[in-house]
Amino acid sequence: MNKRIQLANFLDAEIIAFIVSHGNKDVAEKFDLTLENNPKHPSFYTKELVLSDIDRGEEYFLYRIKGVNCGCVAFEQLNSNISYLNRLSVLPEYRHKGIGEQLVKHVIEYSRTKNIQMVSIGIIAEHTLLKKWYLERGFIEGETKHFDHLPFNVTYMSYEL
Repeated sequence: MNKRIQLANFLDAEIIAFIVSHGNKDVAEKFDLTLENNPKHPSFYTKELVLSDIDRGEEYFLYRIKGVNCGCVAFEQLNSNISYLNRLSVLPEYRHKGIGEQLVKHVIEYSRTKNIQMVSIGIIAEHTLLKKWYLERGFIEGETKHFDHLPFNVTYMSYEL
């Protein structure tokens, strides 16, 4: 596993919230997401939400370069066969350096150590660039669903282990 990627804990909640919110601001702008129409979107993530995730059993991993936390991802084990890759985030100034891909690979490998058979993600269906990025990394596009409480449709994607 990548030594730049380390398991986070509750003491890291503030930096995780910063990375998640700042790493997703451009998505909120692109899709006109606001606190009013999507208060739980990652661009509005808070320390309290991160702590709630950790309390529920999600595990966060931080990516560090020369001591600077610049990316993160959350791992959630749904059951003995399925895990979720959540809130993959890289600060804008650190993008296009392979950090996101390394974090995705880390969750896939971490899932393997737990004998999980599938890693699942949900993305904004209209985010074609992100969908293409995951497809290029071996994810398979699944169903698209509409949720009344969200201002966009969600496409589910999976990676078979």
